[in-house]
Amino acid sequence: MSSCFTDLAQQYIDGEWRPGTGSWDVIDFNPYDDEKLASITVATVDEVDQAYQAAARAQKKWAETNPYTRRAVFERSLRLIEDREQEIADLIIAELGGTRVKAGFELHLAKEFLRESIHLALRPEGKILPSPTEGKENRVYRVPVGVVGVISPFNFPFLLSLKSVAPALALGNAVVLKPHQNTPIAGGTLLAKIFEEAGLPGGLLNVVVTDIAEIGDAFLEHPVPKVISFTGSDKVGRHVATVCARHFKRSVLELGGNSALVVLDDADLDYAVDAAVFSRFVHQGQVCMAANRVLVDASVADEFTEKFVAKVRSLKVGDPRDPETVIGPVINSAQANAISGIVEQALAEGATALVRGSTTNNLVEPTVLTGVPADSALLRQEVFGPVVFLVPFDGEEEAVRIVNDTPYGLSGAVHTGDIERGVAFAKRIDTGMFHVNDGTVHDEPIVPFGGEKHSGLGRLNGETTLEAFTTVKWISVQHGRSGFPF
Repeated sequence: MSSCFTDLAQQYIDGEWRPGTGSWDVIDFNPYDDEKLASITVATVDEVDQAYQAAARAQKKWAETNPYTRRAVFERSLRLIEDREQEIADLIIAELGGTRVKAGFELHLAKEFLRESIHLALRPEGKILPSPTEGKENRVYRVPVGVVGVISPFNFPFLLSLKSVAPALALGNAVVLKPHQNTPIAGGTLLAKIFEEAGLPGGLLNVVVTDIAEIGDAFLEHPVPKVISFTGSDKVGRHVATVCARHFKRSVLELGGNSALVVLDDADLDYAVDAAVFSRFVHQGQVCMAANRVLVDASVADEFTEKFVAKVRSLKVGDPRDPETVIGPVINSAQANAISGIVEQALAEGATALVRGSTTNNLVEPTVLTGVPADSALLRQEVFGPVVFLVPFDGEEEAVRIVNDTPYGLSGAVHTGDIERGVAFAKRIDTGMFHVNDGTVHDEPIVPFGGEKHSGLGRLNGETTLEAFTTVKWISVQHGRSGFPF
């Protein structure tokens, strides 16, 4: 495994593997045992420029390449992932502390999104529109934007890099990818290696491992990229959007969430418990769609709580390589300390811990809190870890008010014995996505994915990916002769 990391611990620019020339290194650690996996010298502003210039040079020919030829690259990439699935899963487990279940979940979705990219290469369609002017033909072409900059996060790095990189390439663009410094391999150079072996021409995908401390806003401000696709926190997303707007770039922002899973009085409680536990604790709660809050109708709160607490207590915490482990480590010590601080704050505000997990290094055991004051800021913010707030409510009106009382609007779920009641409830929630009788964590290749409010701008997947990574161009043809007033 260590040799795999060492081989990929470089920059990938213009089809070449090379070290960065910055003055410091990104150290890639296993968050479970602190094993040093790799050391990567950071890319400089000059190397970011080289990556973007290489992408701009390569993109023109790629855009003119027959889409059936482009499609073959993604077919080969899919086969490579399938052939090396166990090796990639082991890499995900080592680099980000994902459990075996989580690694399998991430790889399953990655393959589905890659299959969609195979089809996406053939999807752009033009139009011929009528004109009020005699003899005029209006042609509307859908064309690549050119070069796309992608910034990916640490929690699902392979998937969330791929779901921007692959569609952008399939649609005829070139890409420069900056993975998160905690996951430079799974979120960056691993993709470059796969696409290189699949025959993607050099320069079309470039990976720069670096940090804002080295390059500032150079990745965003560079004149080459026309679109920046960013997945991460709303705080950083706000900055990305501001810089992009200042430079007349389009930004696609997939940001944080504060999702709620709602249990109505007619829900199947055993099923709701299973959905709620998964929705909160998958990948240690480090998921933007995770159910930070579980809202339960007061009439069933006692029964639900008893079953929920029992299931949470049964979750095995430990080595993510163990197939029985459900809760592995969080990504780093800063995250572990932040989660502990949230629990301490909630208890200081008067909350009760029904389950109080301890923290050992980066292993954070689950905590279940109830009685958090209704005006607490904790109920309105994103909590990126295995802590859940149980909130009772009296009737649907109060549930709707509580769910919407947050700056975020990404995902959510409602459980009820009446599907149409659930749909009516979902329509009243200010989110980009909401699920009836299911969990809060879902992503599918052809369904629009994205949030409202502070949870993002724009959508990805399916037709919305076309909007994100292409633009339209009007070309008119005058078959007769126009009349001019002078």
